[in-house]
Amino acid sequence: MSVPIKTWLFIALLVASPVPAYAKLNVVASTPDLGSLAREVGGDKVDVTSLAKGTEDPHFVDAKPSFIRLLNRADILIEGGADLEIGWLPPLILNARNPKIQLGQPGRVIAADELNLLEVPTGPIDRSMGDVHPFGNPHFTLDPMNGKVIARLLTERFCIIGPADCPRFKTNLKLFEDKVDARLAAWEKQMAPLRGTKAVSYHKSFSYLAQRFGFQVVNTIEPKPGIPPSASHVRDLVEVMKAEGVKLILMEPNRERKTPMFLAQETGAKVALVPSMVGGSKETENYFAWFDYLIKTILEASGKPS
Repeated sequence: MSVPIKTWLFIALLVASPVPAYAKLNVVASTPDLGSLAREVGGDKVDVTSLAKGTEDPHFVDAKPSFIRLLNRADILIEGGADLEIGWLPPLILNARNPKIQLGQPGRVIAADELNLLEVPTGPIDRSMGDVHPFGNPHFTLDPMNGKVIARLLTERFCIIGPADCPRFKTNLKLFEDKVDARLAAWEKQMAPLRGTKAVSYHKSFSYLAQRFGFQVVNTIEPKPGIPPSASHVRDLVEVMKAEGVKLILMEPNRERKTPMFLAQETGAKVALVPSMVGGSKETENYFAWFDYLIKTILEASGKPS
């Protein structure tokens, strides 16, 4: 039986309609750092759920069936993009059957689309290169200035979907930006002794952090992104670290620790366990606490005064 055109128009208007003024926006974020930014902008006008845990690798999240229900009810989905969630998020979106969070809709927010990404490959990519991201490094929330860009994007979308609360969202954005500017000045002063310091990271998670605060990540424990280190790579890395004078190893707490500890033993470097997302430890419950903890931990491992 065919459906009258007026019925289809009504459905389309219903889907596109803003959320009523009395209702909170139902926001789902792929990662907790994006969720934390949503709370900064949305305040008490949003309910935010993050799919990934801060202790997980955001590339390989356990895609639970309950996530489908969360996405089905979402007014807004915030994802990192740049293929960060490519291995687990698309099937969830497909099965959620929520027209609000489809590509091209205001309720689908892809943070990477607003940013200039680092490490964008310049040549052909194939599986022999590991889990290389064709659009660039997706760990961009580790630069507070990128946090400001994402917060502006969220404000824009929140205002479209919840226009009655737009003044509140804009006020929250201004407060957030001012706080980032003030805290960033303090963080840069704290990290100044680390400028020029050479480090090794487990995965290419800390490129944006290094660029912002002036230290160098000269190599990775993974020989290729997502590929476990071989014995020969570890031997070569020991020599590289000695030659380069590397005294700092950065790794997420969810990585295996045998290899970093061996490298530390062989080179005299110190290991800093630093979460690459909000919520990766009890001290990192929000965006600002996360950076406070990152900087404190890195400085302590480096033997620099904080």
